[in-house]
Amino acid sequence: MSLSKFFVLSVLHQKPMHGYEVVQAVDKTTKGCCSPTEGTVYPMLNEFEAGGYLSSHAEIVHGRERKVYTLTDKGREAFQTAVEAWLEATDCIIAGKAVADALARSQRKRV
Repeated sequence: MSLSKFFVLSVLHQKPMHGYEVVQAVDKTTKGCCSPTEGTVYPMLNEFEAGGYLSSHAEIVHGRERKVYTLTDKGREAFQTAVEAWLEATDCIIAGKAVADALARSQRKRV
């Protein structure tokens, strides 16, 4: 799963949101590291909804009708699976960095 899809599921795991709110929440949550555009988020939301990971309903937000997205049970399971996969990947990255750091220290000692 791409990071942007992970972040979209992550913010929707917190609460139901309309599309533009998802864009803003991902940007804020990642401190600007991932700043998806509406042009990338809406197709993703449609894909998730078609796959049964989200459901949606119309709601009036600030006087405008918006489509509000909510994670389904399948979406919550997918998010949990993604969290576990990213934690595993992070562990590998941290372990790799520790090995690289140890190697660099041993090479400096030889010089």
